[in-house]
Amino acid sequence: MANQEFKTYTLAELKDKYIGKVGTEARDEYEYELRMDVLGKMIKTVRKERNLTQEELGRLVGVQKAQISKLESSANSATIDTILKVFKALNADISFNVKLEDHFVKLA
Repeated sequence: MANQEFKTYTLAELKDKYIGKVGTEARDEYEYELRMDVLGKMIKTVRKERNLTQEELGRLVGVQKAQISKLESSANSATIDTILKVFKALNADISFNVKLEDHFVKLA
């Protein structure tokens, strides 16, 4: 078997090639969905740390268990209001960084 050389790629290079370069619609959508997935996993982790069931958290927030389940699998379909209520019910702080043109605004 001949000695083969393999080219290696960084994750950023692969994202650029297969998803799209930073700033393109496809890449922005991918990054948004990834953040929402991470947010959902964070909610699930904190809920479990607080020893709450999805049903109990739903009751604290004022939504059905199914909505908490959906939120934990991906926060894509949740409103900011619901996300804020969930973190408040979990006694967790949340803040948002918003970039407006070249300035960052921190919302807490």
